[in-house]
Amino acid sequence: MSEITYANQGNILYILNILKKHSDEEHPLSAEEIGDLVDNEYDIKIEQRTIRRNIELLIQKFKYDIEVKRAEKNKKLYYINRDPETDFEPGEIRAIIDNFNYASYIIPSVADGIIKKCKNIQTKFENNKIKNYRIYSARGKTSNAEVIKNIEDISECIMTKTKIKFEYWKYNLEGDRVIKTIVSEPTVSPYAMVYDKQQFYMIAIKNGEKEFFKYRLDRIKNLKVLDEKITIKKSEKDIEQYAESSVEAFGGKTVEIQAICSKVLVDEVIEKFGKNVKIEPQSKDKFKMTLEANELGFKFWAMRNIDVCTVIKPKSLVAEIKKVLEEASKKYK
Repeated sequence: MSEITYANQGNILYILNILKKHSDEEHPLSAEEIGDLVDNEYDIKIEQRTIRRNIELLIQKFKYDIEVKRAEKNKKLYYINRDPETDFEPGEIRAIIDNFNYASYIIPSVADGIIKKCKNIQTKFENNKIKNYRIYSARGKTSNAEVIKNIEDISECIMTKTKIKFEYWKYNLEGDRVIKTIVSEPTVSPYAMVYDKQQFYMIAIKNGEKEFFKYRLDRIKNLKVLDEKITIKKSEKDIEQYAESSVEAFGGKTVEIQAICSKVLVDEVIEKFGKNVKIEPQSKDKFKMTLEANELGFKFWAMRNIDVCTVIKPKSLVAEIKKVLEEASKKYK
């Protein structure tokens, strides 16, 4: 079969791609314009009657939502509508692009590839609106190229209840240099992944332990899927409670914590702790928050908001914060 015959078999796909990339309600195309665009992009010439016949086929047989408008001299104009079940709205695409531009858990080249795919499913008119788009981010991206593959492997292991082993690194000071150091090589049972503050975390239990722990995915290297199956059973409620109670990515034992806060913190408290926190007005300007959370994690959150948040329970946490403040005050005398 000749190359020309092969090319002609793709007529309906050429036409469909042109409609998806170059048409919308404000920019309908005539059969002549579609033919010119097919010729320019694919170096294939299609007669106008063939274009009209293939558009009818797309509408009747493949159920594409293609609108037909009448222009001057009864000329037909065509454009394709988005399918609300399968196609993203422009605002949804922009949200995805923003997320991958600013997310620090993936390397720039991977983020760029995902963004390019997003733009390829938009019309040229939608892409033109974001051609001058700039990234304003104070946070650097990871250099770990394995994150996306780790997400895939961990997701598969959660589903198949299979253990994994990996190298886990952290930053460390060595002389006058900041270096990455492998601090452990744990074998763990993965149960879930959570997303918090532009980072993905895996909720898992390390071999020999019974409690959950969080691992940052961008600090996991050389992940290996093992033949060993997960033996410790955890319910969805167990996982949910841990995910909701862990603060500042610290897991472990939870305690009841109470704090008196200025009302300027209401938004942050609701967004940070969600349904896991109880809020009780105390005065015109203050409220009391009560929640079950990890003590160490909450300490870091409270210290960051020290001028508008006073921890009142438990006494051990109050004493710890008091000690930190006393030590800090000595340094600034």
